[in-house]
Amino acid sequence: MMIEAEILIPATTMNHGEFFVLGVTHRTAPLGTRERLALTSEAEAGLAADLARLPGLSEYVVLNTCNRVEIYGVGHGHGVRVRVMSAFCARQGIAVAEFERLRLDLGGIDAVQHLLEVAAGLDSQMLGENEIFGQVKKAYATAQARGSAGPVLNRAFQKAFQAAKHVRTHTAITSGLVSVANVAVDLALSVFGGLGEARVLLLGAGDIGLKSGRAFRSRSPASLSVASRRLEHAREVAAELGADALPFEGAMAGLAGFDVVVCSTAAPTTLIAPALVHSAMRQRQGRPLFFIDVAMPRDVEAGVSEIENVFLYNLDDLARIAAENRVARESEIARCQAILRQRADALWTQVDHHLCPEAGTGAAADERHPFGRTAGLAV
Repeated sequence: MMIEAEILIPATTMNHGEFFVLGVTHRTAPLGTRERLALTSEAEAGLAADLARLPGLSEYVVLNTCNRVEIYGVGHGHGVRVRVMSAFCARQGIAVAEFERLRLDLGGIDAVQHLLEVAAGLDSQMLGENEIFGQVKKAYATAQARGSAGPVLNRAFQKAFQAAKHVRTHTAITSGLVSVANVAVDLALSVFGGLGEARVLLLGAGDIGLKSGRAFRSRSPASLSVASRRLEHAREVAAELGADALPFEGAMAGLAGFDVVVCSTAAPTTLIAPALVHSAMRQRQGRPLFFIDVAMPRDVEAGVSEIENVFLYNLDDLARIAAENRVARESEIARCQAILRQRADALWTQVDHHLCPEAGTGAAADERHPFGRTAGLAV
């Protein structure tokens, strides 16, 4: 399949720059470590302020999701990536040496390819998931609002969105259970057989909570409730879902009255401890209680899974289940990667043409490129 090659990055802005991505993902760090490094909204705002003060960093976008924290940047001069890494480690309280063992660190065309694959859902734990596209768009919009996305990142992200839409439209990569919400519903069905008598609680009224609510609503549960620390937010989501809105404290106190609990809050620490669940189970008289914890950091303590008749699935558990669908779509993965590689190569060709037209391609040209071809660029 031939794809029109038109991914361009303005040459006038990049005479001595480099494009890079630095961070941690589900591929480089286990769930427990990702919990430690996940950015709260306050920490993300603080990190953005830290990055704005770094010498040589002219543009940046922070992508912060349940499975990745990535900083896409454009740097000028030496040591930019080291300064970005140091700023992130200082903000999150992790030793630089430990972070270096876990980090994703890509530059040039490798970073471009990575961005395209992330936006398209190819680099997700749940292959082809839809949520990541919206998360990347939100991260980019946030950068635009604070003025940290300039000509280079504007072009790169806009073209990433186009590429992601193309592979989703022209391949079968999104077929099957490719969202947290769909996998969660499938798991609940495996526990209860059907949801006609199940009472479902959404603990957290964010985007994932809303999508999970839609997925469960489609299976006609006995009841669907939404709880959030901001009751007005819970009411908004509940109105859209045709559900009941509950005060957060009331939902926690009434945990025994629910069969399925989907946890997706932004709380900085766990909310549901074994003692709370033990108390709920005594009231449930042996009826199973099903937790789906898609929060980062986790909302439910791991020890809850050891309680009889309690089922607990977290992000890594859901990803392992979704991976079963991956084998059937290996050919689609290869097809998508080929499409995205062609688009990433087109970007590289255009950069080469604008910045080093007299040098063409090859090693000599590579040395002059502001976007180094390998992940190991000198910084």
